[in-house]
Amino acid sequence: MRISFAIVSVLILAAAQRPSALRLRAQQDPPPRSGQALTQTFDQPAPGARSPRNANYQIDVRLDQATRTVRGRERIVWRNISNQSTRELQFHLYWNAFRDPSSTWLTEARLLARPVVLGRTGAGSIDVTAVRLVDAAGAAHDITGTMEFISPDDGSRTDRTVMRVPIPDTAPQVMATVEVEWTAKVPKGLARTGYIGDYYFFGQWFPKLGVIEDAGWNTHQFHYATEFYADYGVYDVGITVPQRFVVGASGDERGFTPNGDGTTTYRFHGEDIHDFAWAASPDFVEYRQVFSSGSLPHVNMRLLLLREHTGQQEAYFASTVAALEYYGLWFGPYPYSTLTIIDPAYKSGTDGMEYPTLYSGGTRWLTPTPTPLVNRAAVHEAGHQFWYGIVGSNEFEHGWMDEGINTYSTARAIAAGLPDDHLVRRFFGDLVPWQFDDIPLRRETDNNRLPAYRDDPEADLPSMPTYRYSPRTARLTTYNKTALWLNTLENYLGWIKMQRVMSTYFERWKFRHPQPEDFFAVVNEVSGEDMTWFFDQVYRSSNRFDYGIESFTSAPEGDGYRTTAVARRYGDAFFPVQMRITLEDGHSYLDQWDYRQDGMGRRFTMTYHTKSRGAVVAIDGISREPRDNAGTGRDRRDRPRVLLLDTNITNNTMTLTPRAGEAAQKWALQWMAWMEDLMLTWGALA
Repeated sequence: MRISFAIVSVLILAAAQRPSALRLRAQQDPPPRSGQALTQTFDQPAPGARSPRNANYQIDVRLDQATRTVRGRERIVWRNISNQSTRELQFHLYWNAFRDPSSTWLTEARLLARPVVLGRTGAGSIDVTAVRLVDAAGAAHDITGTMEFISPDDGSRTDRTVMRVPIPDTAPQVMATVEVEWTAKVPKGLARTGYIGDYYFFGQWFPKLGVIEDAGWNTHQFHYATEFYADYGVYDVGITVPQRFVVGASGDERGFTPNGDGTTTYRFHGEDIHDFAWAASPDFVEYRQVFSSGSLPHVNMRLLLLREHTGQQEAYFASTVAALEYYGLWFGPYPYSTLTIIDPAYKSGTDGMEYPTLYSGGTRWLTPTPTPLVNRAAVHEAGHQFWYGIVGSNEFEHGWMDEGINTYSTARAIAAGLPDDHLVRRFFGDLVPWQFDDIPLRRETDNNRLPAYRDDPEADLPSMPTYRYSPRTARLTTYNKTALWLNTLENYLGWIKMQRVMSTYFERWKFRHPQPEDFFAVVNEVSGEDMTWFFDQVYRSSNRFDYGIESFTSAPEGDGYRTTAVARRYGDAFFPVQMRITLEDGHSYLDQWDYRQDGMGRRFTMTYHTKSRGAVVAIDGISREPRDNAGTGRDRRDRPRVLLLDTNITNNTMTLTPRAGEAAQKWALQWMAWMEDLMLTWGALA
């Protein structure tokens, strides 16, 4: 029987004040000790739980191919794991970002000159048709009329990506059960979700709870430049599709049932995950391999590859193996038994996206060998299983803790385990690829995305919440700058310490929600030194790094030379650096310029009386790795640059022996070879 809105309102208010039939179950878990993870969910202990499991979903959804809609219902068992009571539940309704031109997401898209053209009924939407609160006796009470849309970030009156409903006062560790029904229009391929032809990718497709924290609900609107944040739980999902479709999803497949009406229902189960995504297409071809490497646990890899990309399965598997192996060895093992890889349709807008135990890669009909496009995308998205899936950062507010850490990790994994990466460009309408074998892509610059960072290093303040970044520059700050400062930190501390930092952070914060200060605390603890000065520069400041050589002379004096070099700090950011003068006879002199000891001056001078004439001087950041300065002052081994955040490396060296001729000859020969190839190609086509 349907209870009127008035009656429900009275019951809710009464439940907040005294016991009643509508009050939530008083089942409470024992209060956890400090730092102890909760290990109970529903009403039964879960001895094998890795996470608090406080947001658990049972979902059934049906895809209507003819109308491009889905209908779903879910039962959510949620527990308040904050230290404050709450009188409401807040939900994300992400697809409503695509229904109205004035939504926050579409408004921000226009700022990037990337407007989305909506049809008469919108590009996508999600309509909640029923919300019911389940009481202690199992009775469901309709509270649909109490739901309302809120805009906690910008106060928009038209954005409908966040919904709240009132519930009785729910104390810490008390559970609530709610049932939701909805109908959604599937968008046509945008924001890493939707369809094109018979291919579908479903991301952020169901009403999903926000995260309750000690300060209250953390449920941001859907922003163009940020991603997601959710609590861990158990997902049981039934997916009904036309029987010719092949389905891949988060979690483990638990079987399928033909329904006798031309549809099939697939069931999936995932534990200790904080989201659920799925894909469907009649054109998927399934491939399977088992990841096995030393002491790391085995992982069943399932690839759903579109027929047009047949032949690229090994590249997908090799890239996934690289992520599982190197991330597993460096940071910690992948804890799930399965990983599903979705090969997205061309121009579907769903490539390069991560979800727990599932990711979408990205490839094309023609791809050069080796396959850098597949390698970079697949390693990065597989790596998100660690920095996003297992360590559950708040991507709305601290996107760098996911995307930035993972970009740094991806670049390192590619350098360690995949074939040499080279520049690839596509021609003739993005159809034909060409790999430039003489232009290698390097970890420290290209894969850490230095060129894009260098264009606007002062774009945003990294410590500001990510959703408040400019949509034009959010990617630069979140991905590029973070990867560069993490690689710089590795160069400064040395890989041995940096690996311990990352593995300690991973182990301590897996299946939890860390904050930036938690990461910084681990760095200080493991490194054994206070790195606040570094984080002040790279995180709490948007200042530019630029050290260079202002002048260099080596003039005869007595029986030798008076050799002088002047370094200059052109940018406003600080970093301890060293300057090395190398003489024509090969000997060198090394001195350090550390603003913490030498003040915040703009210049630093080295002057020596040398037996040989000076040849070259160079400046770079200091590394804490052991160095041997006895005798010649040379490093124990060659190493790449330390301060990768330096935006102008052309002023980092100066020579007294001109070498312009060598450079001119090199580029002239390459230009002549390129011109010869062009003329031969033109002649063949003519």
